[in-house]
Amino acid sequence: MSTKQHIKIIIAGGGTGGHIFPAIAIANAVKQLRPDAEILFVGAKGKMEMEKVPKEGYEIIGLDIAGFNRSSLLKNIMLPYKLLKSLFQAKRIINDFAPNAVVGVGGYASFPMLFIAQQKGIATLIQEQNSFAGKSNKILGKRATAICVAYEHMDAFFPKSKIFNIGNPVRQSIANSKASKQEGIRFFGLNETKKIVFAFGGSLGAKSINETLIQQFKEIIAEGAQLIWQTGTTYFPLAKETVRGFESQVKVFEFIREMDLAYAAADIIVSRSGASSIAELSIVAKPIVFVPFPFASEDHQTHNALALVQRNAALMVKDSEVKTELMQKVKLLMQDEVMARLMTQNLKQMAIKEADLSIAKKLIEIAS
Repeated sequence: MSTKQHIKIIIAGGGTGGHIFPAIAIANAVKQLRPDAEILFVGAKGKMEMEKVPKEGYEIIGLDIAGFNRSSLLKNIMLPYKLLKSLFQAKRIINDFAPNAVVGVGGYASFPMLFIAQQKGIATLIQEQNSFAGKSNKILGKRATAICVAYEHMDAFFPKSKIFNIGNPVRQSIANSKASKQEGIRFFGLNETKKIVFAFGGSLGAKSINETLIQQFKEIIAEGAQLIWQTGTTYFPLAKETVRGFESQVKVFEFIREMDLAYAAADIIVSRSGASSIAELSIVAKPIVFVPFPFASEDHQTHNALALVQRNAALMVKDSEVKTELMQKVKLLMQDEVMARLMTQNLKQMAIKEADLSIAKKLIEIAS
């Protein structure tokens, strides 16, 4: 009688909800398939994964690592030291935990953990979320055991034999949501006879979207529509003050935990184009205006958005043109029912609901 090998897996990365939520989805899928599996998360000290991951019931260790600071070159003086220190920390973690496989989901902690694992001959899996791979993953991809991607033509960055086009993991609360539009409208206290725009900039907020809405939110009201607005921490006080007197038509939140209800209520969505958001929005299938974050590594958010724009599944506004173009695009989607329906249909064709399980199966395979 054969018994399954006991497996131990490290999941490395984080920095934003776009990396953390898929990482947790993969961990949960592994535990669903192999309840006996031991899973350890490794993140970057001071980043949001250090708070979010333990809330999901997983242990996490933080590395002393930071990325290249594009806005202040002076702050990069300590970067070589921090990278070297993180490699020593990664080596100690791998020696102590003795994983069968290490998966990198993107974020600062991914590179040192996968680099050391590869040096030691341990199986590694890269979960490349974007349509344009970053420098770190291109380096790691040469020695990776498997590379799970969400877009076609990724052999431009990685060895073709290692690529598995599986899609990006999505939170179960979104992938399996049964929330109706009426439930969403009731939850946010809105009028069900008027259209609803839902604007958000990811877990950390979006400067250009927030600043434009602060100046122009009344244009949405003038169209007879309503707004659900997730601002992130920085812009919340100003946004809350700005909409004073319009609280029945504009609902402002620092952070929305009930994203399934916000998506359900929405008729039109304004969003950054991080890979995790795109994976969720493909399942949600509502007309979208993307505003790519222009300083993302390799400008990958623009590449992500264009992949949908080229399939008539979304509209896009450059970050530098938000104040002049965003409201025009939102109004166009309010008025053009044919375009809105076409976007919805095309998004539904792109939706992948069980990427987390597919990645977990591949991870368990290489760990075994």
